Amino acid sequence: MRLGSLIVFLCCALSLSGTVYRGQVVDEKGLGIGYATVYPEQYPELGTATNDAGFFVFEAELDESSPVIISFIGYEKAKVAASELDVITLREQPIALEETVVAAKASKQRNKRKQMAALLHAVYVKLCEEFDTPNARYRVVSDVAMQSDGSTWGMEQMIANVVVLPEQCKDGNDSVQWQGQYCKRFFPAEKRAQADTILAGQSLERLEKKQKEKYMRKAVNAIDSGVVVHRTLFKMGNMRHNFEEAMNDLRHWRVSNESEGETVLTHTETISKYLGCLKITFKRHYIVDSRTYAVRRFSEHADVVITIPFGVKLNADQLQLLNLINMGETQIEKFRLKKMRASVDYNTIYQRRDGRLYIKEKNLIADAHIIGTKKREIPVLVRATQHVTDLQTSGVKPLSKKQITHRLERQIVEIY
Repeated sequence: MRLGSLIVFLCCALSLSGTVYRGQVVDEKGLGIGYATVYPEQYPELGTATNDAGFFVFEAELDESSPVIISFIGYEKAKVAASELDVITLREQPIALEETVVAAKASKQRNKRKQMAALLHAVYVKLCEEFDTPNARYRVVSDVAMQSDGSTWGMEQMIANVVVLPEQCKDGNDSVQWQGQYCKRFFPAEKRAQADTILAGQSLERLEKKQKEKYMRKAVNAIDSGVVVHRTLFKMGNMRHNFEEAMNDLRHWRVSNESEGETVLTHTETISKYLGCLKITFKRHYIVDSRTYAVRRFSEHADVVITIPFGVKLNADQLQLLNLINMGETQIEKFRLKKMRASVDYNTIYQRRDGRLYIKEKNLIADAHIIGTKKREIPVLVRATQHVTDLQTSGVKPLSKKQITHRLERQIVEIY
């Protein structure tokens, strides 16, 4: 089992001469929000992240009215003029629908199978109409942060061009091409050295010389795993594909909520594989306009449990990465993986253009626990958000192989 994909969430920075902007990002109680991202809407590569107390500073040449974006997963995104950057308050906006959905009783009439079948068909017809889209090119700002035991140990921000090719697809999912352009890895100053050496593969002193040389060659030639992480997040939650796969199974559908002109359709599915060693329960919410049947938002919740009967002893590089998460000295000695459990909440918000739906924003929170023998447990909390800053819908061509495979240089930014 590979754990590298859990770890590549850290960040980089560019700087240009210009005006220095300072401020603080706080919640509604006035408490600082650490690792919120702050960037000029027009030049996201010039942005930064807040420290643990919510303070930020960045340098850029902006007009007074130039919009600056402030965001953090679980809060509403704010847009503030450059001249008004001081104390910015973000309002909480949980990404999961679970609390609001279960509070409402479903309509008995709507839950009858014939009524449900008709409702699903109407939504599907509208989905086919609105997702009959040409190739699209997005410019996105993608942030992924990781915490363990309540402490954020790093975040990665990547700015990228993404080309979505609906006609070049497999298993009903659109083909997604990702071209990273800028990347920043943000670290607390005291953790930067340890994280940097582990991710670079330079702290494997326990390995024999030949093993170490082999690992280093592998690291140099590896796929750009940071790009893989961000691209995978963008591809998650394919609403149209999930709906089409599930619409004919009426047993697992219900109307969860009807209010303010919206209907929430919920589909629940449990997948069990490998004699029960892998179990995933999905709960997908489609927030639909009650009059037009157009889907406004899509939310997904998943509970995942992986059980390994006899445990798997992790190899040297996996132990190094686990040590990076846990930041402890004892976990590195021995760790036999027995179980992993995770709760994942995922949102996609859409924008409408020319009667068609395109992605506007994606959010994810994954609360995971890696459990070993001898009752060892490592908590990992991943927060991710992706904002679309520009959308092109005409004259879009596929990216070249060189553009896709270009290895992106990361810059390290220490947060004090």
